[in-house]
Amino acid sequence: MRKARQILILILTAAIFLCFNGGVYALFTQRCGINFDTRIIEPERYLPFDANAGYTKVESDLLLDGDIPVIDGAAALVPVYSSIVDSVYPQESVKFDTEAKNYTQDSAIRFTDTIEAYKGVTDGDVDIILCAAPSEQQKQYAKEQGVELVYVPVGYEAFVFFVNENNPVDNLTVSQIKDIYAGEITNWAEVGGADRIINPLDRPEGSGSQTVMLKFMGDREIKKNPLGIFGGAIGFSFRFYVEGVVANGGIKLLSVNGIEPTEENIRNGSYPIIYQFYAVYRKDNQNENVQKLVDFMLSEDGQKIIDENGYTPIK
Repeated sequence: MRKARQILILILTAAIFLCFNGGVYALFTQRCGINFDTRIIEPERYLPFDANAGYTKVESDLLLDGDIPVIDGAAALVPVYSSIVDSVYPQESVKFDTEAKNYTQDSAIRFTDTIEAYKGVTDGDVDIILCAAPSEQQKQYAKEQGVELVYVPVGYEAFVFFVNENNPVDNLTVSQIKDIYAGEITNWAEVGGADRIINPLDRPEGSGSQTVMLKFMGDREIKKNPLGIFGGAIGFSFRFYVEGVVANGGIKLLSVNGIEPTEENIRNGSYPIIYQFYAVYRKDNQNENVQKLVDFMLSEDGQKIIDENGYTPIK
């Protein structure tokens, strides 16, 4: 009887601990960041040829015909490649399943994410993608498949860091951010905030933002704090994705080295963490429309699409 009581006490203690952890996570940690999953984005909001779509449209003289390239890309760039499709693709090439709330397999536009987009273009299921630079694993996968990918820079975007809107910290230096993610700065009080543990959030391996974060860290390893769940979070992503696509009102973007990640500061190069994004396709792709599409992205109209949908043109 005594042994059974002890087992019951242990079970109840474990249950209380799990509930406490879950409550802390829900009340504090989760609210400090955004789970940037493609499921947050509703692709029907960016449906080409929809008068109410959430992207800026541009009139173009180009209209592709014949073998229409299948296009996909990073979730952060959905407004850009949806607007491109709206501008130069035939309307009948876009097929959307309203019940599944996604494009069908025979549609010329797809909606996945960076991980699936790189796999799709390498495997030949997709003709062209818009993404940040690939991860080492994605480059290795292409090499193993005997595929050479072509990367054409078409625009710039700021890589940003965000915290809960109630966090008193408004600015971090590049060095401080690296120290936080390397596990060397572990308390917000060390960077002018409250006496509270820092919870550095990261993203799935192979996602565009995680790949850029690894490049940002250089040869320094990202280290997770096991006690971070009890603290205040810091997260990262691309500026327009945070402000324009997901638009979560509970966070604020941090200045870096005293420079805010505004469009003006991206254009003039003063914001210190800016990366290119690319049109990516297989070098052995024989579809002539792929090159036409790349040329369009670099044209005045194509760069206007990139500009007016929240990003910075490469030209």
